[in-house]
Order: sequence, then structure tokens, then C-alpha cells
Amino acid sequence: MDSGVTVEQQGAGRVVAVVVTFNRLAQLQVTLSRLLATAPADLDVVLVVDNASTDGTRDWLVAQTDPRLEVLRCATNIGGAGGFETGMRQAMSQFDPDWVLVMDDDARPDPSALETFHAHDRSKAEAWAAAVYHPDGRICDMNRPSVNPFWNPAVLRRTVTGGGRNGFHIGRAEYEAESPTSIDGASFVGLFVSPAAIARVGYPDGSLFIYGDDVLYTLKLRQAGGEILFDPALRFEHDFGSIGEDKPRITPLWKVYYYTRNLVMVYRLAAGWLFWPILPLISLKWFLKLRHYEGARRRYLGLFSRALRDGLLRRTKVSHERVKAWAGGS
Repeated sequence: MDSGVTVEQQGAGRVVAVVVTFNRLAQLQVTLSRLLATAPADLDVVLVVDNASTDGTRDWLVAQTDPRLEVLRCATNIGGAGGFETGMRQAMSQFDPDWVLVMDDDARPDPSALETFHAHDRSKAEAWAAAVYHPDGRICDMNRPSVNPFWNPAVLRRTVTGGGRNGFHIGRAEYEAESPTSIDGASFVGLFVSPAAIARVGYPDGSLFIYGDDVLYTLKLRQAGGEILFDPALRFEHDFGSIGEDKPRITPLWKVYYYTRNLVMVYRLAAGWLFWPILPLISLKWFLKLRHYEGARRRYLGLFSRALRDGLLRRTKVSHERVKAWAGGS
């Protein structure tokens, strides 16, 4: 499918950054400082979507005077996914950008990243993904772009013969390459999205609340014929504090629901008809995580079973209050 919209002749042009925040004022302050230190010629507007923070974020934002800073205050917490959809819609309607750059409040570009973005021809892709690192310089695994193994037999073979996650996520070679790499999936940390991409597939699905909205969005863009390139020269930092990538237990417990439900939909889109044969395997894998939830196993099973059902039904209109109630308010 082709929307007929291209990015030819577009160049870098006008960039609007969308930052979604919720109760992480200290992180947001670092991110905004980094963004607003960028030359106005490289970054036109910073739009902060405040998900009804209660930690002083609202008052601090009101006190800021930089003319490039715009704030969109949500009446309730609509999650990261809701924030990205709302922010991207607002950015497009209010500022008419050539690129929308999305990130969390604990992620920010390296000081030269926006200058680098403008220094090169960006008409070759409808979206560009950055190389995301921990503050100590390690590659941030949770933000590694991927190639869909179900669309690429060689990648699928590498994945099932022992590669696992490393089989379909790009590795150090791509991070150290001199040229961009074509990818299928990317995170909403350092993703530059063009109006052409939005014309092709619309906006992210805000009803997902958290988890998987970025992968679903980028997979849909690739499935619809849009090109996404990973540029290792576009460096971002992701400082997510004490949240470890290797921790087996998801906390707070209510996040289990969104993680499981949304991954069901990611697998379904990525795998196509192969989804149904692999569904028992991935369900068993998630079920076995029960062992990590000592003291909350009954609630984990309740969240897991509801998430599996709702993911298969593509049911995303469940209220956050209801999900938290299923988790026992935790």
C-alpha cells in the first residue's frame, strides 16, 4: 500500500520535539535543559505533554520563559501512548513541522544530535531512529531497533537457532557503521517522524496506555511501505535510573496487564499467520514468569489472563483505574 506521499525535497526543515512526562520533574528538567540548549535553527519548538503530574511539574513548567517551550497539560494521566498520540497531533496541527521528534522525559539527545540531523539528507526515509545509550555509554538494550524476523527468513533462522533477542535486534556492528541501516521496529526515544509517515499510517494508538505503542506504530509504517532508517550518528541518552533491563519482575504490578496485552498485538502484527502456531509458546513463556511474583501470584494470573484475552480481542478501551483495581491497587 502506498499513500502517494513522499519525503522527496523535504530535507531536514522544521523540527518539533514532543516530550511526554509524568511525575519525573528532576528528569524532565535535565531533558528540557538539553533540548533548549540546542540552537533554534536546529530545534524550533519543544512541546511537553504533562500527563497530569502531581509532583510540582506543572508549577515548574509555568515558571519557564523560553519562547520555544510549549506545554500541553492533560486533565488525567493518559499514559505514555496517550501522551505521544496527543502530542504528535498537537505538534502537527499547531506548528506544521517537517519532523516530529519524540522522547520520554528521561531521554534526551546528545548536544550535537539535532545539528547532525540537519547536516545530512533526510529524504531517504519517512522516519529516522537514533542510537540510544545509557549515561555510562552502554547501548540501551530496551531501545535497540529491530528487524521483523517474520518478514526476513535469514533473521528468523538466526533468531530460532539461538540468537534470541540478538537475532532480530540490530547489534554493535550497526551502531558502529558509517551508514544507516534499514529497520522495521523502533522505540519512541529519539524517533524522527515525518508528515509523510503520519499521512501513511496516522498517529500512534493512545489507547494502549503504555508499552508496545512505538513498535506497533513503526511496524505498521513498514508494513504500509514506509522506510525507517537507523542512523548511528544520531545519539541519544536514556537515563531510566533504577529500573533495570534485566529485572524479571515488572513493578508496579498493574503494568503486567499492559505489557502482556500489547505484546500479544505486537506479535500478531509481526508474525501474521504464524502468530497462531507460536501463541501457545509465547503464552507459556509469560505464564512461567509467575515464579517471579511471590506474594502476588494470584493477582499476576488474573492480570495475565485478562491481558491475553483482551490482546486477542484487540480490546484497548479498558480504563486505567480498572486495571489498577485488578492489580489490587498496586
